[in-house]
Amino acid sequence: MAKPAGAKETVSVDGHSITLTNLDKVIYPETGTTKGEVIAYYAEIADVMVPHTMDRPATRKRWVHGVGTPEHPGEVFFQKNLDERSTPSWVAHRVLQHKSHTNDYPLVNDRATLVWLAQIAALELHVPQWRFGRTGTPRNPDRMVLDLDPGQGAGLAECAEVARQVRAILTGMGLDPMPVTSGSKGIHLYAALDGKQTADQVSAVAHELARALEADHPDLVVSDMKKALRGGKVLVDWSQNNGAKTTVAPYSLRGRFRPTVAAPRTWRELAAKDLRQLELSEVLERVRRRGDPLAGLSAGHLGSLEPTADRMAGFQPADDRLARYRSMRDGSKTPEPVPAEPAGGGDGRSFVIQEHHARRLHYDFRLEHDGVLVSWAVPKGVPTEPKQNHLAVQTEDHPLAYGSFEGTIPKGQYGAGEVSIWDAGTYDLEKWRDDKEVIVTLHGRAGGGLGGPRRVALIHTGRGEKDAKNWLMHLMKEQTADLAVEPAPTAAAPAPKAMLAKLGSGSDIENEDEWAFEMKWDGIRTIATVAGGRVRLLSRNDIDLTRAYPELADLADAVGPHEAVLDGEIVALDAKGRPDFGLLQTRMNLSGAADVRRAQSTAPVHLMVFDLLELDGRSLLAESYDERRAALEALLDDHGRIRVPPAFVGGLKEALETSRRLGLEGIVAKERAARYWPARRSSSWTKIKHHRTQEVVIGGWAPGRGRRSSGVGSLLLGIPEGSGFRYVGRVGTGFSDAVLNDLPRVFASRTRVKPTLDGVPAADARGVTWVRPDLVAEVEFAEWTSSGRLRQPSWRGWRPDKSPGDIQQE
Repeated sequence: MAKPAGAKETVSVDGHSITLTNLDKVIYPETGTTKGEVIAYYAEIADVMVPHTMDRPATRKRWVHGVGTPEHPGEVFFQKNLDERSTPSWVAHRVLQHKSHTNDYPLVNDRATLVWLAQIAALELHVPQWRFGRTGTPRNPDRMVLDLDPGQGAGLAECAEVARQVRAILTGMGLDPMPVTSGSKGIHLYAALDGKQTADQVSAVAHELARALEADHPDLVVSDMKKALRGGKVLVDWSQNNGAKTTVAPYSLRGRFRPTVAAPRTWRELAAKDLRQLELSEVLERVRRRGDPLAGLSAGHLGSLEPTADRMAGFQPADDRLARYRSMRDGSKTPEPVPAEPAGGGDGRSFVIQEHHARRLHYDFRLEHDGVLVSWAVPKGVPTEPKQNHLAVQTEDHPLAYGSFEGTIPKGQYGAGEVSIWDAGTYDLEKWRDDKEVIVTLHGRAGGGLGGPRRVALIHTGRGEKDAKNWLMHLMKEQTADLAVEPAPTAAAPAPKAMLAKLGSGSDIENEDEWAFEMKWDGIRTIATVAGGRVRLLSRNDIDLTRAYPELADLADAVGPHEAVLDGEIVALDAKGRPDFGLLQTRMNLSGAADVRRAQSTAPVHLMVFDLLELDGRSLLAESYDERRAALEALLDDHGRIRVPPAFVGGLKEALETSRRLGLEGIVAKERAARYWPARRSSSWTKIKHHRTQEVVIGGWAPGRGRRSSGVGSLLLGIPEGSGFRYVGRVGTGFSDAVLNDLPRVFASRTRVKPTLDGVPAADARGVTWVRPDLVAEVEFAEWTSSGRLRQPSWRGWRPDKSPGDIQQE
């Protein structure tokens, strides 16, 4: 029997009793969405929403009688203060003192609170970019937000274009922006912060960013709030970083005429032509399938410890540099080394960089000095190029024994999470000025994360007590005069990043006369710099390849008296002169000079040069393909191991037939009038393949059977999606015995307790050993299945020249 209108129903939500009323009331008349459906949405979405609202004062917008229709909009109530009479006693809340008054705000810290707010028709929840600390004191912002709001005549497409411009700037600042379609008209961009800057400082940076964008793109961007200036443009609203301002929370419903949601998205989605706002049923389905693309924003932030009595007691006597370290750890509860005695002196020169999955992934950088490991937390790790500095927050000194520590710090202990060694070795000391400056050259281990010697500087930037621990880590130009092939000093700016091609087919080429066709070489992409008679080779992920391929010093002789920056592919040729990717694998990851010399005789390499980016200090990036190609052919002839492969102008069929005859992957079609776009994947370069390949990360391995019963049988594969990696299948064929025998060594320091890939079926996860998903490999496959899996994948080899962030689904 149907319940009468206004009937009540009492439910238990995570142990809290809540009375629900009027569940059949229509809240969104245009779609017929009822109050019961709104409550059900918030109950289900709580798992991914609460991390973004936790400990933040929530302002509510309530539509008690529904949102209405365009002709008769519903009345909205804007509410900050809690009503003491109607608020359940278990709802967490905090009092906030404003300039002229005090408000008592709810904290949306659990599912029950979300359900209660939905029951009182609080459709929209707005929160600031800061959280309350445990003592009730507002902390510094832990995230930055930019609201991209289209004016009349602009829409989501324009917002997405501005979002990409913002992303380029924030990424250059060491931040990782994440998009949210607002559920209204525009897009929000969030970036996690380390909590060291005040709201005023974050607002100032955001304001300057908005003004810089406006200056660079005056026809698209405006930073002023005046509506009269916004026609056809996108307002970059920086003001919501003000400590008194709020933004609609991720996953909150909106009080529009349809039940749209502030929905976290992926960058790939923002590039779609049919980008639109999402509604509650769509968002629920996405979260069920993919999880939260915004999870990295709320995974925790590097912040200073709150001053509890236990932590303040007995802090670091002057004669014991490990006193603070011990005061923060209980040796009976953590596997970390906790020595009882003070640190001794010493002049060792060891270093370690540890990957630390705590509240938020960061890297711990430690240098042995005066008998301890002087330590910094580096959220973004060691910089990969000189122009990009990374924040380094000095932490307590650690014992020398910590240099070999790997393991899991238990939950509830300081720094809880997994710790593994990313790289370790010794360092050469150039300068050490306490609390001012440190300059060292790091010599890591073979296969370590540094990829070779790195000269870094740590520069103290702290001003005053609050920022006293802040340093900048800077990657300096290498000084490697002892190398067989020395890195070439770049005269001005660092070499451009390689331009990338999009996957396509012959049908994408409408007028062959407008395109040139080159072979797709099966090797390692490199940007080669020649200056002062010396050569430097950099991979796509900025690994210095120079010492690994010394025979390519021939490039300096080929260039002659000129200086140049060139784009090409390092390939190994078989006995028939055809590229052999398997043969090239034997040259990868070799760092010892003796190993490299031996490999030169068994797997010699060539450099296929196909583009010229700079000549004698003059950039050719803005010139057309034809102009750059003519300059390249005038500069270089085949010389030793340097080749300038031919281009087929106006001959798609001939190029494809030649590629197939040579046993190559396919061809790359290049638009003859197009410029060179560094670090951009552009359709003006289109790769056309004979067979399908896919770059993947390795997330785990399963034991084998039969003759492989004592080793690795198959590898679990993933590709980036959202803030993690989506499972795309397993590969168990195509391995050589040498690769199989080496896999246990490769995985030894990468083992993880929890799954590192999303969406792995229980049957596929059975018996799997999970590993850190930081290694890129390549597989060949037949097709993609309807469920997003690779059909019949076969192993091709490792791709140490690429990073997980480079992977795109082919």
